Amino acid sequence: MHNPLHTSANTQYYLDLEEKYGAHNYHPLPVVLKKGTGVFLWDVDDKRYFDFLSGYSAVNQGHCHPAVVEVLQAQASELTLTSRAFHNDQLGEYEKYITTYFGYDKVLPMNTGVEGGETAIKLARRWGYTVKGIEANKAKIIFASGNFWGRTMAAISSSTDPSSYHNFGPYMPGFEVIPYNDLSALEAALQDPNVAAYMFEPIQGEAGVVVPDEGYLTGIRNLCSQYKVLMIADEIQTGLARTGKMLACDHENVRPDILILGKALSGGTLPISAVLSDDEVMMTIKPGEHGSTYGGNPLACKVAIAALQVLKDENMAANAEAMGNLFREELSKLNSPYISCIRGRGLLNAIVIKHHNPDAAWELCLALKDNGLLAKPTHGDKIRFAPPLIITVEQIMEAVNIIEKSLSCLN
Repeated sequence: MHNPLHTSANTQYYLDLEEKYGAHNYHPLPVVLKKGTGVFLWDVDDKRYFDFLSGYSAVNQGHCHPAVVEVLQAQASELTLTSRAFHNDQLGEYEKYITTYFGYDKVLPMNTGVEGGETAIKLARRWGYTVKGIEANKAKIIFASGNFWGRTMAAISSSTDPSSYHNFGPYMPGFEVIPYNDLSALEAALQDPNVAAYMFEPIQGEAGVVVPDEGYLTGIRNLCSQYKVLMIADEIQTGLARTGKMLACDHENVRPDILILGKALSGGTLPISAVLSDDEVMMTIKPGEHGSTYGGNPLACKVAIAALQVLKDENMAANAEAMGNLFREELSKLNSPYISCIRGRGLLNAIVIKHHNPDAAWELCLALKDNGLLAKPTHGDKIRFAPPLIITVEQIMEAVNIIEKSLSCLN
């Protein structure tokens, strides 16, 4: 098995600082990064790596994209925050831009992805009471097993992962979990007239890039329309060109009632999230009933426009589609006995590791690091491969060579 190289004194200095002064709520690879450009990262010893995690798909446009950074720097020296107690000259421009871009009446700007999820649930409950006519405090939100949308109390209350929810109860009421990729289970759940919404990921990222059957998204849309239930698409990780379309829902041309975006909405520069919906849903929330100090700040507004514009200007969805197909083809050609499954869409991909050692995926990620590629296991035996969407054919081929070389550590 893999025997990791000794870390340098320089690297160890930073690792020791975090170990001593930081909460131990993450288990990162032992690499300390200081610089990023495009698809590459550099550590404190100036070693270069391919970034195959992209900040969990927050850096779709590539690290420090010049067009995004230029706008960030210019706005940061002009005005960064007013709160929503006042208007600012960037918010309206951004609201017009993003609603036109995705074809919704309104946007509610937030910061983190999990805040986007919380906002969507609040909107759905409010709509359930005021529009659908659900009895007070009886509204239900349906979730899919294997979901992951953050670490707040609401998010863990919908989780089926013990590491997320164990010893954090009591949990949020009004949530129900059904199997993912199971339309009959969804239809059974929707028989309850108290259901306000179904919230799901078009492809489950944290669960290990679980791609549902063709027709699943269309089926959700049809059932939600039939039973007057809101379809909430969590596209925080799958959206913004990552899967080869601007939204993963676009693969089946379905339009959710509520769309949640985050991560790459800022090109990986600061936390920006957005909840998009039409007036029937969005206008159920009145002044003072929801918000955020930083939501819709001028810096975020300016940066989000730049981040979205870059995706279109550089045809990143088309590149993600082409490079994703190439990547999966080349991986399958390796015929590795240690890869039991390759799955994904566009540049959101994962492999499942088959090995007698339960830590094999972690060991492989250490070997990948030593060979110049950064990736991270999820749920033990799965490794997500999600590079920035600007990656080229040559870079894909080089990365696959690194993966092939690293797999030998499992011999």
